Amino acid sequence: MHRSEARQRIGRRFFCMLMVLLVWSGMAGFLPQVAAQTPKTEGAGNVLIGKLEGPEILPDAKRPDKLGEAPMLADLVKAGKLPSVEQRVPLEPMVIKPLVEIGKYGGTWRSVFTGVADQENGNRIMSTDKLIFWDYSGSQLRPSVAKSWEVSDGARVTTFSLRKGHKWSDGTPVTADDFLFWFEDIYSNKDLTPTPHNEMSINGKVGKMEKVDETTFRFVFPDPYPLLLEILGDSSYIGSSQAHGADTGLRGPVAPAAYLKQFHPKYTDPAKLDQMAKDAKMDSWVKLFTFKANWALNNELPVLGPWKTTTPINNPTWALERNPYYFAVDTAGNQLPYWDKVVFTLAENLEVANLRAIAGEYDYQNRHMDLAKLPVFLENQQKGNYTVHLDLAGGGSDAAIQVNQSWQGDPEIMKWLRNRDFRHGMSLGIDRDQLNEVFWLGLGTPGSTVPAEESTYSPGPEWRTKWHVFDPKQANELLDKAGLTQKDSEGMRLRTDGKGRLRFELVAIAGTFVPYAQMGEMIAQQLKKVGLQLDVVELERNLGQNQRAYGNDTQLFMVMNQGSEMLYSYPNQTIPVAFNAPMSPGISAWFNSGGDKGVDPSFDPQLVKVLELFKQGKNELDPAARIKIGQEIWKVVTEETYTIGLVGRSPASNGTRIVKNNVGNVPARQSLGQHVRTPGISHPATLFFKS
Repeated sequence: MHRSEARQRIGRRFFCMLMVLLVWSGMAGFLPQVAAQTPKTEGAGNVLIGKLEGPEILPDAKRPDKLGEAPMLADLVKAGKLPSVEQRVPLEPMVIKPLVEIGKYGGTWRSVFTGVADQENGNRIMSTDKLIFWDYSGSQLRPSVAKSWEVSDGARVTTFSLRKGHKWSDGTPVTADDFLFWFEDIYSNKDLTPTPHNEMSINGKVGKMEKVDETTFRFVFPDPYPLLLEILGDSSYIGSSQAHGADTGLRGPVAPAAYLKQFHPKYTDPAKLDQMAKDAKMDSWVKLFTFKANWALNNELPVLGPWKTTTPINNPTWALERNPYYFAVDTAGNQLPYWDKVVFTLAENLEVANLRAIAGEYDYQNRHMDLAKLPVFLENQQKGNYTVHLDLAGGGSDAAIQVNQSWQGDPEIMKWLRNRDFRHGMSLGIDRDQLNEVFWLGLGTPGSTVPAEESTYSPGPEWRTKWHVFDPKQANELLDKAGLTQKDSEGMRLRTDGKGRLRFELVAIAGTFVPYAQMGEMIAQQLKKVGLQLDVVELERNLGQNQRAYGNDTQLFMVMNQGSEMLYSYPNQTIPVAFNAPMSPGISAWFNSGGDKGVDPSFDPQLVKVLELFKQGKNELDPAARIKIGQEIWKVVTEETYTIGLVGRSPASNGTRIVKNNVGNVPARQSLGQHVRTPGISHPATLFFKS
């Protein structure tokens, strides 16, 4: 299905839903406004799904002759507490053309977070702290922290030039030494990084980073590495910079060396370091270092992004304040960001977060906004003085069930998780249309985890429904064929080891974009019709994801199949190759350690084939051949159904956006995906209050 067709289909479904809303609420005055905003050529869904747009990075623009700064910083300059803006802005800044207009300084961006584990809410708005980033369409790489780059020696060497005069938020110069510090003292330190990451190797051969001069460094690999730039631009391990993931500060490729060296045994006396850890009530220098490297927990850590933490995330309010040394300016020479502060207010759960959004308490919010509340959001737009936007994802599934191929806790359970007929039977026992209507308001597309048809790596539309339709008759036949023929008095299938009913546990994370636990309960009811017992366990993110899923302690794990359209650079939810990801983490550990750790996948030749195809595609120089390999990977993982897709290609995950009407430079529709770090792709530093 082409995107225009998909938009028309969404438009038709949305129009029906909207008519129900109008009748239900008696909003007689709303209909003419909808008609006035709706393009004649497309469906009513385009009232909320607008034109894809965003601010632009101007790579060749020079630093404007005259620079402007926020009044709060000008006051600090006058007081002698801060250097002048000419000394703070790099000689070669990143120049951004705002979407609509030059903004105004001042104000506090009000947002929400759901706890310490919800750091991603802030990570995404800090995402320009990467070497390279994407344009607003999410299709072209642009310079960010790096001023420029050059690929040479047959894609073995990639050299980056940094911006002259760039400084960390504490005024310390950003140099090649900060990148080498990450590689030599964080990534290469076995205590901080016990398992090497596949992104820093090619064909099993380890790469390295080298300093050229103060503002130049390079990645050097033994073999050609044509995907390095895409990986560095993605939400990857070596491209994440400071702000991403539970291990923030340990990912690459940069860290503030001058600050962090005081917590590293290579540069500080170990006895002194042990005492520092003890004083901080931590049992090792590793934990101390990891804490000190976390920008959301440690408000002393120098950062590169537009704001810096003032009140840490382990408080009811997580507060950020503008980075006085942020390296971006608008086309008029005004140092960004426009907003002075960002305040995340703790919401005990998603219901509270959404009720506050309905009341108009957030200025610009897409994360955690519930698509199921769209009718209520629309009804309260005028009262809350906000506008609703819908952004469409390119990934395959907003919610999917990962079947852990490295689970070893129970031999009986392990046997079935690794059985393809069982996985097919479970998938065919799920009624996705019911899920779509209840949880997606009919706006999603049921099916597998394959990306949208217009995606480069899509294997074709037929793979959307392969093993992903509701067919309880075939599901029962496959489960019987697998050997699960014995049932109890309630018709539920029994274990083959004589230990009673066969039960599977599905771990669902609380406080996510879509209600995983409620979806899981509906799926559990559906699977009873094919005799499968599914026990849904809802856990807080840190326990459920960071501890249990990453720790290989889940059988079935509900996850958003985010980033799947960028198969090679963000394989986290598709292939078990990503470091610190819930996708069969035991096999990921095996893959990343060269077979020294983790779970050997040789029990499944098709899984081994997928891993080999991934390695082959990763270093394929011919783009056409690389695409073909990627499509083959999607065919295999869909046929094997290592992840059971549910419903996707919708605004459900991060795509329901609530924006106050007084906010300027708001895109009608923004790119939605893991690699573009939504809403980071829209450069929140250019948002401002019009009044």
